[in-house]
Amino acid sequence: MDDQTAAMRCPWGDVAPHLTEITDEVLFGDIWRRPGLSPRDRSLVTVASLISLYRTNELPFHLKRALEHGVARDELVEVITHLAFYAGWPTAGTAIGIARQVLADAKQTPSN
Repeated sequence: MDDQTAAMRCPWGDVAPHLTEITDEVLFGDIWRRPGLSPRDRSLVTVASLISLYRTNELPFHLKRALEHGVARDELVEVITHLAFYAGWPTAGTAIGIARQVLADAKQTPSN
């Protein structure tokens, strides 16, 4: 993991280094690498959960990761649209606003 990813993933590392360590080792080092689901599928599940639970702090990071794992922009918008009926319009509206910024940022990144 590079320093930028670590800073985005664990912005609390200076306050809670052990939480950072177990996040890196257990969540991203073990759970995300288990063979039962692809990283793409894990990203879709994670994004849907974060939207439904209104976890707006974590959503930008995981939307970006979903794109990196091969989830298409249109698929992310479709997930949000679908969740409007299950998680509520305000939740979906907030998620669309966050997705708009993540997608705009990704469009400006040379690798995309």
